[in-house]
Amino acid sequence: MKPLAVLCLLVVLAAAGGLVYLYGGGYDVAAVDPEPGFVDRALARISDRSIARHAAGIQVPPLADPAMIARGAAQYRASCAVCHGGPGVKPSAAGMGLNPGPPDLVDTAREMPAHEIYWVVKNGIQRTGMPAFGPSRGERDLWAIVAFVEAFRTMTPEAYRAAVSGRFAPSRAQG
Repeated sequence: MKPLAVLCLLVVLAAAGGLVYLYGGGYDVAAVDPEPGFVDRALARISDRSIARHAAGIQVPPLADPAMIARGAAQYRASCAVCHGGPGVKPSAAGMGLNPGPPDLVDTAREMPAHEIYWVVKNGIQRTGMPAFGPSRGERDLWAIVAFVEAFRTMTPEAYRAAVSGRFAPSRAQG
């Protein structure tokens, strides 16, 4: 047999073996088992690049208005806190049971531009537990959530707890 034919046969056999493994249920999809490191890193990189590409060109409105941040706190409490927690507050048991786990939004606020946070809030991320809020929220509420998350950059745990309990005080939220 020629070397090229042997190589093609090996590729076909490897692909067939992979398909049998995957479609035969060999790949473990349990949420309690983390993805292998290389898969986790690859998916994170793909997600980051996709978000950056799709969020490019989104115009960010002013986000520092205390009324907007307070509105975002109410939206965040209702829809986000259970999975993400907040400054000084861990996610709920349900949030900690997600795989991949929800990101710490204090870090996200420091690392991700507001237009990308908005895109994620509006569109969600497939197969992560992050829902798309665009179909159920108007632009005002979506940007209010972004404004609240942006405030995490300097928000103390005490200010966070006050904000999600409905007692937002801008001076207490600043670091």
